[in-house]
Amino acid sequence: MSGYSKRLARDIERWIGNGLIDRETGETLLRDAQANDRRSFSFGFILMMMAALLLCAALLLVIASNWDAIPRLTRVLAVFALILAGYVGGALLKMRGHDAFAQAAWLVAAAAFGGGIALIGQMYHLSGDEETAILTWCAGTGLAAILLRSGPLTIGTAAIAASWLFTEGFDIWGRSIVPVSYPLVAAAIWLMSLWTRSAATRHLIVLSLIAYAVLLAADRDVTLFGSLLAGLSLVLLTLSVLVGPAVERIVQLDGRLPLHALLGFLTGAAMLQFEHTENAAVLVAAALVVFAVIAGTIYLLGRDSRGLRWLAYLGFAFELCFLYMATIGTMLGTAGLLLAVGLVLAVAAFLIIRIERRMKMEPA
Repeated sequence: MSGYSKRLARDIERWIGNGLIDRETGETLLRDAQANDRRSFSFGFILMMMAALLLCAALLLVIASNWDAIPRLTRVLAVFALILAGYVGGALLKMRGHDAFAQAAWLVAAAAFGGGIALIGQMYHLSGDEETAILTWCAGTGLAAILLRSGPLTIGTAAIAASWLFTEGFDIWGRSIVPVSYPLVAAAIWLMSLWTRSAATRHLIVLSLIAYAVLLAADRDVTLFGSLLAGLSLVLLTLSVLVGPAVERIVQLDGRLPLHALLGFLTGAAMLQFEHTENAAVLVAAALVVFAVIAGTIYLLGRDSRGLRWLAYLGFAFELCFLYMATIGTMLGTAGLLLAVGLVLAVAAFLIIRIERRMKMEPA
């Protein structure tokens, strides 16, 4: 039973004890929640995926280590046989109801496809570069994910796309070019994830887009892209407060859009502050905005999300540490800033407490 189902079971017992619902209704609600609870990635399922990837890596290493001893045609047939066995075998396992084994077999086939691109390209000296090979691997895995409607393959597609982003952005191949087309690739995978019902893929895409903004900022203009990231994230936070259910129906992030939006805002704000550590006015203004957003997020959105609260607390602690380190040479300035922030937070807390008390006192 997942964490949500356990909490719901405790709540249902309390409701039954208080006479709010009868036991039959409570049991029906609990069964429905357990049936629709997203538990695709259990611990055993994750271990199966890891085992599949390790198995495929071992097979490809065996082929590669005996490359010269294996006839050329045999090498090609071995790679294609591994791909075919993975996809066809996975389909047969899926038809027999062995979903975890089927997904594992499909991952083996997808990994074999990527390894086959490298091995066959090297063997026949095919023209192209590493970027083309990764994108071909990504496209092939994505096509398989669509045809098989596989969540793990969709995650694999997103992970391959993210690896393309990072290998290009961190100059792994000696080009140091942040791919400007990555948002289009991410958008295509996002649509794919809606078809395959893979919420985990959408979370991975959002995190990769935040990383994409950081890479663009480091490569081009920190102030511009830091401001864009913080501003767009703040807009998403605002939409989560005003029209949260409507936005959730569009993005389908299991209600975690505010968590990602706060992470994006804190990342953008941190980039701006690191870029302007010598400018006290910008530093103070950014700090006040960060503290205000954190306080507002906790009050308006943090009640139903423990992860969001913890991220807000970590952001608050990081901001305090950064301010101290950035102004360590001027203790008086640091004290004044902390005093101002403390007064702002105290006034905000006082107003929030008064509003909450008034709401409790008003008749329904």
